[in-house]
Amino acid sequence: MNTRMKLLALSLSTVLASFTMAQDYEPPRTASGMPDLQGNWTNAALTTMQRSSSYEEVGLVIPAARIEELTANHHQNVRQATDDGQIQGELPTGEDLGKGRGYNAFWVDPGSRFGRVNGEARTSWITYPESGRIPFSEQGNVLRQANRAVFSGNDGPEGRALGERCLIGFGSTGGPPMNNVLYNNMYQIVQTDDYLMIMVEMVHDARIIPIAKDHRPDVHAPWLGDSVAHWEGDTLVVETVNLHPQQAPRNAAPLSKQGRIIERFSRDSAEQILYQFEVIDPVYYTESWRGEIGFNATETKPYEYACHEGNYGLPGILGGARRLEMDASD
Repeated sequence: MNTRMKLLALSLSTVLASFTMAQDYEPPRTASGMPDLQGNWTNAALTTMQRSSSYEEVGLVIPAARIEELTANHHQNVRQATDDGQIQGELPTGEDLGKGRGYNAFWVDPGSRFGRVNGEARTSWITYPESGRIPFSEQGNVLRQANRAVFSGNDGPEGRALGERCLIGFGSTGGPPMNNVLYNNMYQIVQTDDYLMIMVEMVHDARIIPIAKDHRPDVHAPWLGDSVAHWEGDTLVVETVNLHPQQAPRNAAPLSKQGRIIERFSRDSAEQILYQFEVIDPVYYTESWRGEIGFNATETKPYEYACHEGNYGLPGILGGARRLEMDASD
């Protein structure tokens, strides 16, 4: 057997072993007998929601023989090792601040390995369509362009990004679906028989999801949407509708009033929650699309995210914009 065949056989055996372990795994349970989802978790990874064109020829699952190569050459790892002449893990001297580099590699923490699901290293969280890309419809793209036209370059108090306003996290970290971004990719889950609470590290979002209860009236459209949950065997299924009007078109998965997002939480090992999602919306998409993310157990605790609505950043941005307007009128 040649080396390539041996590596392929090893990769297949590893995947099969992981799948078998997941099938046989008995999750810890609460006092009422339901799977215990509680703890601190992270979805930090080099894997992104959509598949980059760099990985079109790779597909969804990275072959074992290519994992180290693609990991070492990933732009985030290269950046961590070389950005501004810094060395990964070493503190900066502060000299870079005077040069206006407030966002060098030291401050980002996207993860350094590709995410794994069922033992497989993935190039995208999206599993369907097979392209790993969001299937936006023509109407969906028009709506997205219209939204960008409203908010891009708008220096009013409600025209800046939701993250700048410290309302909800950047890049849909809080979701749904709960996406990984440049940093603060931790989640703390607290569970009772009646509620699941997910505290999101980014902008300290909190999803408080009632279990076995009905959706609120349609007039209610809160940040992160109106979510309700129920158990299907050992899987907690969450349905979300009615995202806040300002969030709905800017979410990782834009959603119209006709849309909904289904999330599934399953314990597949002592180290991981298998998080699956499906986005259903005939307005924004040509078809429903699905994905899987591994939420990994961690001993690290969420970082205090000292960002709150009305902090000094937003008044500074607005003050700068007003000054530019005054200068232009002179």
